[in-house]
Amino acid sequence: MRRSWFHWARATAIGAVSLVMVAACSGNSGNSGSSDSAGGPVTLKINFWGDFGLQDLKTKYEADHPNVKIQLNSGEYNAQHEDLQKKLIAGSGAPDIAAIDEGFMVQFRGQSDKFVNLLDKGAGKYESKYLPWKWKQSLTPDGKTQIGLGTDVGGLAMCYRSDLFKAAGLPTERDQVSALWPTWDKFIEVGQQYTSKTNKKFIDSGTNLFNPILGQQPVGFYNEQDQLQMDGGPKVAFDYTVKAVQAGLSANLASFQADWDKGFTSGSFAVLACPAWMLGHIKDTAPGTQGKWDIAAVPGGGGNWGGSFLTIPKQGKHVDEAYKLLEWLVQPEQQIEIFKKVGNLPSQPALYADPAIADFKNPFFNNAPVGQIFPKMAQGLTPQYLGKKNGPTRVAVENVIIRVQNKTLKPDAAWAEAVKEADKASKS
Repeated sequence: MRRSWFHWARATAIGAVSLVMVAACSGNSGNSGSSDSAGGPVTLKINFWGDFGLQDLKTKYEADHPNVKIQLNSGEYNAQHEDLQKKLIAGSGAPDIAAIDEGFMVQFRGQSDKFVNLLDKGAGKYESKYLPWKWKQSLTPDGKTQIGLGTDVGGLAMCYRSDLFKAAGLPTERDQVSALWPTWDKFIEVGQQYTSKTNKKFIDSGTNLFNPILGQQPVGFYNEQDQLQMDGGPKVAFDYTVKAVQAGLSANLASFQADWDKGFTSGSFAVLACPAWMLGHIKDTAPGTQGKWDIAAVPGGGGNWGGSFLTIPKQGKHVDEAYKLLEWLVQPEQQIEIFKKVGNLPSQPALYADPAIADFKNPFFNNAPVGQIFPKMAQGLTPQYLGKKNGPTRVAVENVIIRVQNKTLKPDAAWAEAVKEADKASKS
């Protein structure tokens, strides 16, 4: 999932990715410490965000495990990570399985003593199946503790409404649209053409422009010594974002909120950055737009936005069963089903050659060859080091962007404000 956006999606109330909580049960009643009552069902709670494609898998798992009941609950992206942190500190209340986004992984990996070491459960056999960088992201620097198994990665593309492009006199074929914007400067120019022709906004939100541009930079908010690096990648992404906002391109919609969801149908915006995990949300939110959405290349060439892991907090009462469910969810059959249903791209590259993925064209997105588009991006990724404070820092900078969009902060004062707020977040 997203992602997550978000497996990641991945959005907060200020424009990141929302969260979903899944309560799952597992089980063999014979495992010690696994039953709520002797011989009775167990309840495993899983927290995650976006559409992880678990509804159908819940039904399947429960059918195969009569002693298992799965309950699905929703939540918010940042709030869920913050809640997990509070529960880890308190020593109780954490879910049996917690999904963690890549943007927060370094923070939680630094508390590896609070998670089950999946290597002790035999997870080492999966290392060769994962993209090497994905496996490493949830592995402690000494290589001794693996706190999570990767679900998805968030290779980038751009989703666009071909009918709205046609109405604006722009090309509609995905190759032609990709050729319109080899760079972010060209992307902004196309946006200005669109808005001048239609008097409508081009993108959904400045924050959802900032994040993919930042994800393309060699260094994000932090270097590998966890030092804040605002004058590098963040400055590049921030400048483009403010430029787009000043050009009047942004609809200023908060991701995963009601107005944003309506925008996928109403035409409040025509294009948005589209990591693999975003496809499921668009399909679920705007089912009547099938065939109107298509997928083009992202300006600047590739990048990553989001990608999730499943972890098991030590404080859980049903650790053995939690691992059984986690292990089942990352098997090829389930990962392929999730990809086909909601678009979340697996972290296991061998699956990209499986015809079920490689030949898959998404009918909702005008039969876009998503089984070719997103794997190609994922295999060419060199992800950033995200830092222990990446999550809070991103939120702080996004809040500044929102103030610019709301016209409560002047653009020429915005960068200094972003640096100040990022610095505060890095020291919190």
